[in-house]
Amino acid sequence: MHYKYTTSDDPGGITHPNRKLLDELHRSSKAPFTVREAASALGTDYGRTKWLLAYWTSHGWLSRIRRGLYVTIPLGAKNPSAWSEDPWIVAMRVFEPCYIGGWSACEHWNFTEQIFRGVVVFTSRKARHRALQVKETPFIVKTVKSDFLFGTVAVWRAQVKVQVSDPSKTVADLLNHPDIGGGIRHIAQVLREYLDSKHRDETKLLEYIKRLDNKTIYKRLGFLLEIFKSQESRLINVCKNHLSAGYSILDPTAKPNGSFNRRWGLRVNISLNEELRNT
Repeated sequence: MHYKYTTSDDPGGITHPNRKLLDELHRSSKAPFTVREAASALGTDYGRTKWLLAYWTSHGWLSRIRRGLYVTIPLGAKNPSAWSEDPWIVAMRVFEPCYIGGWSACEHWNFTEQIFRGVVVFTSRKARHRALQVKETPFIVKTVKSDFLFGTVAVWRAQVKVQVSDPSKTVADLLNHPDIGGGIRHIAQVLREYLDSKHRDETKLLEYIKRLDNKTIYKRLGFLLEIFKSQESRLINVCKNHLSAGYSILDPTAKPNGSFNRRWGLRVNISLNEELRNT
């Protein structure tokens, strides 16, 4: 069946019946939705629902996040064309199963004052590109094994639950993947904030590091602790007892040069700011 767009004298060019359907969609949809989910909510067939979503999107009543995925726009939005959904909520639908991590989680837990462009998402879903753009929001996607989607807590964004790495998992992930933490200098600052915060849980931190099964994490953690938290003798000794053979790169985001640190089995390819040292 072919559906034609209808015009109306109502504000926004929407007929009264369509307005009722749109209101129903607003009431039933708290997160991005597919055509089939909208059809179920509205009680309309797939073809008509697809047409309605396209029509509403073209008139600024809905926003298309990507092909086949839509989100409602608040009816009172002053500038619907410039409105966008909370990117954390978008991530849950686009990349699920997933969680928010990296520097995005650092911002959530108040471990950093830096503002980063883009949202870091850990997912077990394969992505063609590491950096993706969904509407105006860039996403940094880290694909991991499903077994590594642990150590998360649910937080509310609007009326939607979103998974974010807990404080200890956030730190463990940064040490495992410095590229999603803004580099080792920033990670050192985050680590210090974590250890001085109410979120500190070294038992949980060490448990997570063990589960991630990458001994380079121990090297980076021990090295950083000796520089600016040398009093953390217990943590330092645990790291020292779990080192692997060979040398690892301290910061994979920087050029692989610099001196070799035999104590920690690291190639120290970046210098740390003096203000971090033993403060």
